[in-house]
Amino acid sequence: MSQQSITVIRGDGIGPDIIDSALQILDKVGCNFTYEFADAGLVALEKHGELLPQETLDLIAKNKVTLKGPLTTPVGEGFTSINVSLRKQFQLYANLRPVLSFKGTKARYEDIDIITVRENTEGMYSGLGQRVSEDGSEAEAMSKITREGAERIVVFAYELARREGRKKVTAVHKANILKSTSGLFLKVAREVGERYPDIESSEMIVDNACMQLVMNPHQFDVIVTTNLFGDILSDLCAGLVGGLGMAPGANIGKDCAIFEAVHGSAPDIAGKNLANPTSVILASVQMLEYLGMADKAEKIRSALKDVIESGDRTTRDLGGEHGTTDFTQAMLERL
Repeated sequence: MSQQSITVIRGDGIGPDIIDSALQILDKVGCNFTYEFADAGLVALEKHGELLPQETLDLIAKNKVTLKGPLTTPVGEGFTSINVSLRKQFQLYANLRPVLSFKGTKARYEDIDIITVRENTEGMYSGLGQRVSEDGSEAEAMSKITREGAERIVVFAYELARREGRKKVTAVHKANILKSTSGLFLKVAREVGERYPDIESSEMIVDNACMQLVMNPHQFDVIVTTNLFGDILSDLCAGLVGGLGMAPGANIGKDCAIFEAVHGSAPDIAGKNLANPTSVILASVQMLEYLGMADKAEKIRSALKDVIESGDRTTRDLGGEHGTTDFTQAMLERL
């Protein structure tokens, strides 16, 4: 087997600490990857004068698999979100946000296992047609949904459900009010659902979905939805299992994928060896599954479960007293 090269973007703030933790774990479990490092975010801005240098894009395109830490997009005009740019550049149309509850966290629920499949390139979130009037009195933006985009993401969700032996896909929408855009998404979701008689299909209006997730989250299995709703719902789901520190994300396209910690770069604790690396460790687990290395993914996941459940050298957000390096050490010993 030829050696797999992975593009690694260490990121800003706590990024380098938690990425190094994940790489040690991947090496320990015997993945035998070659890592090629690239800059993006504030680090890149300082070094190269731009947030997303061309050599970084070239490296992502070459290796087709990227592991990335959190990036900071400076707030204000003139800076486009780096994540949105990457999704567009590489047509990473599917955003995959699984949440799984671990005993030992401060989560509100046990036995949560939900995957949000979010359309990643269209809809309200894509920033089409943003305009503010000269006098600042009105603003507008455009939402565009295509049949192709909707079909692609819903098929992705059902294929995922079938592959992972999941029972149910819930399409979340607002077709009662947004009759055109959300209406088209729902229509396509219903059509696709009929092609998968082995999987239960349900649909839910987004506001009700938020309430149901809080009141009875166990009714959900796979959620598929449009870009903006997916952004909001996936964070709500992370809240069910103890927060963004427990939630990874994958951005998947036809032949390219980027796996990431979904939380911010936490500049206030950067370099202090305090960060919980769980999100990016789980992102690397997603990466292994994508690469067909399910046995190694499972080893890492069960080691992680054991560290968190036992409270052995856990970080402060998990109720422990330890830092990134101790947590990583506890993982390495189990592996």
